[in-house]
This record gives sequence, C-alpha cells and structure tokens, in this order.
Amino acid sequence: MSLENVKAHFKQWKREQDIMEFETSSATVDLAAQAIGVEPARIAKTLSFRGEGETAILVVAAGDAKIDNKKFRQTFGFKARMLSPEEVLDQTGHAIGGVCPFGLKNKLDVYLDASMKRFETLYPACGSSNSAIELTCDEIMEYSSAQGWVDVCKCWQAEETNADIVMSNDTI
Repeated sequence: MSLENVKAHFKQWKREQDIMEFETSSATVDLAAQAIGVEPARIAKTLSFRGEGETAILVVAAGDAKIDNKKFRQTFGFKARMLSPEEVLDQTGHAIGGVCPFGLKNKLDVYLDASMKRFETLYPACGSSNSAIELTCDEIMEYSSAQGWVDVCKCWQAEETNADIVMSNDTI
C-alpha cells in the first residue's frame, strides 16, 4: 500500500515509472547502496522525530550523516527524539525500511539536511523496503514539499571523526 501511495504521489510529475524495485532488501543504508550500486552516503535516509504536539517532523539526510543533538536542538528548539517503529508507521504511512518524504499519510514538516548537497543525485526510499528513486536535491525539495534546508547532522564532513558520533540510526 505504501509503495502504491508513493507511486501515486510521483504521477503528478510523471516520475512513477522511475521508481526502482529490487529483488533484495534496501531497508538499510548499506543494503540500499548494495542494491543500487552506489556508496552508502548517496542514500537519502528519512529520519522521523517527535515534533511539537502530536505530529512528527522528518529530516532527510545523506546516508553517512548522523544527527547532531546540539545542532538539532538549536535548529528546532526541542530535543531530538526518534519515533518508535509503530509511531513512524502511524505518522507517515510507511514502515521502517521504506520511510520517505513522499506519499505521506499525514501532512508532516519535512526538512532536508545540508549533508545531501555535496551530491548531484541521491536515492531516497519509496515507501517499501525494496524500492528507491534517483533524484537531485532540487527534486527532493520539490517532491517532498520540504520546509527548507537545515544543518542538523555531523560525521559526514572530512574533518569530523568517528569519535564525534553520539547518535546513529541507519535504518531508512
């Protein structure tokens, strides 16, 4: 059902035929990168957080980026708290492993992290644990109706080290 919602979402741009479906799982950054044949950083992962009130916010980031709790709090004004798998499904209509900012069950605020800007194209999931689509950053912005660009991630820039990692969630 979720994949079908995403296909219907992309029909308005005549891009539904560009959705790739794989025989193998693409539910994690590494599995998606293997299925597509790209480096993991080029997988656009969608992270789901508790927003203010009852709704979630989504942050789409490069596959190698990790949420920086301090930057997140400075940007959004509240602590980064990820949703449970059940809450993700309830809020987005997508199960963990296929979460994307397209064809959402509820109207949610979507933000794009600066970690993605270094790539010409990226591969977000399309609502299932075995799908993706190749999009530019401008296309992700347009197709997700994102609120804008934020800088809430770390560990993707060359000067950052693994010692800086505090929080990691590599499930799409």
